[in-house]
Amino acid sequence: LQWSSPPEAIERFKSQEIWFPPPQFYEFCRLCNFPSLDELHKFSSERALEGCERWMPVMLSASDGYIQLLPGDELYPEDPDYTGEKKIIMSTDKKVEDLMKEGSIFHRIVIKNINNLAVYVNIQAKYKHMNPLMINCDSSDYNSKL
Repeated sequence: LQWSSPPEAIERFKSQEIWFPPPQFYEFCRLCNFPSLDELHKFSSERALEGCERWMPVMLSASDGYIQLLPGDELYPEDPDYTGEKKIIMSTDKKVEDLMKEGSIFHRIVIKNINNLAVYVNIQAKYKHMNPLMINCDSSDYNSKL
């Protein structure tokens, strides 16, 4: 076991020393907003009564990667499959880069491969939540519309 701060954990992920799945990558990016555990505790105590939202990432398969769409993203479906019973598969022949250039309202995790993730968020978080810092594990720059 090794204790790491969120930025340290992300750096270790980027260097492929450790791996964690996209939802945890997203949460580490969110935790990067807090310089200390005290700041996180203060935030969580103040926000606790605001409520929460049920999320289900929706996977969009592109020709060269995947995008996990989250609520508020312009491509997120109106009625997501919360149970997996509908077996909805979203796919496109477009490249991830093209989807990013065409879009303008983002709440997504771009997955190029198992060690190459990026978080893109330009929506207002609900319930006084904190958006994640937008961190990219490669050198691609899709921030032109952000």
